[in-house]
This record gives sequence, C-alpha cells and structure tokens, in this order.
Amino acid sequence: MIIHAVQPGDTIYSISEYYNIPVDRLILENGLTNPGNLAIGQTIVIVQPETLYTVKAGDTLESIAEQHGTTTMELLRNNPYLSDREFLYVGETIVIRYQTNKTRTITTIGYAFSYIDTPILIKTLPFLTYLSIFNYRATNEGEIIFRADDTELVDLAKTYGVAPMMFVSTLSEDGLINPEVTYNILNNLSVQDRVIDNALKIMKAKGFCGINIYVENITYENINSFAEYLKRVSAIFHSEGYKILITITPIANIEAPNVSFEKIDYGKFTESVDGIIFSSYDWALSYSYPNSIFPVNILRELLGYAVSIIPPEKILFGITTLGYDWELPYVPGVTEAAAISSDRAVEIAADNGITIQFNEEAQSPYFFHSDSNGSLHLVWFKDARSFDSRAGLVEEYDLKGLSIWTIMRFSTQLWFIINTQYYIERLTEINCQASIYAW
Repeated sequence: MIIHAVQPGDTIYSISEYYNIPVDRLILENGLTNPGNLAIGQTIVIVQPETLYTVKAGDTLESIAEQHGTTTMELLRNNPYLSDREFLYVGETIVIRYQTNKTRTITTIGYAFSYIDTPILIKTLPFLTYLSIFNYRATNEGEIIFRADDTELVDLAKTYGVAPMMFVSTLSEDGLINPEVTYNILNNLSVQDRVIDNALKIMKAKGFCGINIYVENITYENINSFAEYLKRVSAIFHSEGYKILITITPIANIEAPNVSFEKIDYGKFTESVDGIIFSSYDWALSYSYPNSIFPVNILRELLGYAVSIIPPEKILFGITTLGYDWELPYVPGVTEAAAISSDRAVEIAADNGITIQFNEEAQSPYFFHSDSNGSLHLVWFKDARSFDSRAGLVEEYDLKGLSIWTIMRFSTQLWFIINTQYYIERLTEINCQASIYAW
C-alpha cells in the first residue's frame, strides 16, 4: 500500500498514470468528492489489484464469489460502491483480490445511532464484526429507556452476519455524564438487579447478541465497585450465552496542549468481559484545546499502559472519524469547535487553495483558513496517513481490534486501509435468538 500526498501540479490523471491505476478506480477506492480539484497535501491510497474480473451477462455477486473461491462479503469489502447498486453492469471491472499480505484477523466494532441511513449501514456492515447500537440509557430506578425502534437495524446486521450489540450508558438525554445515576447503580443491589433484568428482556425480545456497557467516570475511588458490578453482570449474561463488551473513556488530564492519563487499574475488569474498548478520551468533546483528536503519540502512551495490565487479546481501541474546526482565538471553556468530516475538511482546503499540513508526532493533518467574515480558523482532521498509523497499532501491540466512532458516515479510505491490512472476524456461535452465519 502506498499513500500518496498530493503535490503541487498533481492531478487525478497524472497520479493515475504514475501508478498505472485507472482514474475511475482511484476515485472509487478513495471516495474522492473533489477529483477535479485536489488539495495540496490531500492523501490518496494506492493498492494494486491482484485479480480483476469483468462482469458477464448473468453474473451475480454470489456466482462470481463461488467462481473465484471467495465470499460475497469479501467482494463487497473490495468494491464497497456495489452496495449502492441493485445490479451489476455487463463489462464493468470489479476487484476480486488486492495485492496484500494479510495474515491477521481482527475484531471490528462500529457505533451507530438508531437513525443511521440504511444505505450507509448496508455499505459498512461487510467490514464489521459487531454493530453497537447507541440507543439505550439506564435510569436511577434501574429502568432502561430507548430513543427509537432499532429492530430493523438488529435484523439487518444479522442478515449480513454481524452481531448486533445493545449499547447501554447512563448518559443524560443531552449526552452528558450523569454521576448520580452511575453511583446509584453501583451502590444499590436492587437497582442493579433491575438494570440487569431489563437489559436481558430487551436483548431477548429484539434478538441482540450481547451488550456493550459504557463504563463512564471511572475513578480510583469507585473502580472496585465497577469491578464487582461487572462481575455480577458477567455471571448472569454469560450464563445466558451473551457476549459482554465494555467501552471506557480513559480519564485524562488535559492541559493545553498536553494530555496525560490517570493510571487506573482497568485490569480488574478483565475476567468479567469479552472485550475492553478504549474510546477517545474526549469522545467528541468540542470545547477542547485545538489539537489533534486522540493523537498517535498519546494513543501509544495509553496502549503501552493498557497492555501492561490487560491481556492484549481483549483490548480494542477507538478511531474517531470526525475532525474539528475551531474559530481563533481559542477561549478555554467558551470556544466550541464544529465537527467536520474529512471530506469537508479537504473540500475547504481545495476550494481556498490551502496546503494541508501534517503533524508527524500526532499523525494528523491540519490547516488554517479564514471564513467569510475574515475570522481565522484551525482545522484538525483525519486522512489516510492517520488511519494507517492507527490501524497499524493493532498488530504492533497484538490487540483484539478496532472500534469506530461513528459509522454514521461511510469513511471510504478508513475501510480501504483496514480491508487491505486485515481480515475481519465474523462470529457464528453467539446467542442472538436467530442464526448468525459466516459469509
């Protein structure tokens, strides 16, 4: 795999000619929204195909997969744009295999809200092991409230061989940490029992394959209570055949522009759960100091500590796909950054003739720009280099896999990089109240 950073004078045609890859394939594989107006510093991923196939009359994905000894899910991962189609076109070329050296299988988890667009979900499902549906919150009384009906999402995931997980938190309706609810659950056994019982009823009724619990606001004072709670949950859910994952937002001390982690003993959760997911420490915090979101140097610090106390085969770490746009000057606690997609960030740079810079330590791109009012802005986002460096940490630290916050938009380069580096684990033996089968 080659990641090409656009240089002055580059065009999509010159890049195509240099790497001997058709223009239309470069556009499809990178999800380029601005192929005629590339930004200097923009990244384009180059992977040479090993086997190509030209579609003939009567072909289907199933027949092509059988003919080449592969699966329909692998074909969709290699050609995700086909998910947007109802038919194959005679004469079009699709990739059967890429020239890669994949040897490792990883677990992938995608977080989605119940209102995700169905076409985006369908395009993403072939890349997932678990679909974690962000739709449930526990209350002070042990009830579990859901925002919307997610039955269609659960069923669709299972159709694609992906395990749907019920994501439960104690976050308020505004998405804020609610310490009072967390404290009440941890310290009241009757409330714990109601939470567990209500979660089981929902999982059985809707056909979830397990639960993903957001374990928020962990401190030195309450970690033992969390460990005991998860031990109780584990004994009950595992006896029913369900998987248990937990999502942790590491406690971080953020002092502009430095970040350090509190070394809390998360290893106390290891025996109770099937996987521990470390999400970004600021998890879409838009009031933070203008900087790279979860930079690689900070991520290395976290993972180095995590693998010293937790078996690496139980650890997943989060990749955020969003970037942020801060208006300057930054005022702590006042300046709110606007969330921005990678595509939009590149579009701003290209339209304004701005060169995208790259911070090697953080492995993140950034640039400054001015808005229509003349105010200066700073944008940090993710590009192919960002995704590649983060995905590579799975193998470097021998981890279980990756989680993606969120999959509400399809990140073409992210999935292209993951797909050409790793095989995706598919689960077949878990309790979903309906069959999950391997594709």
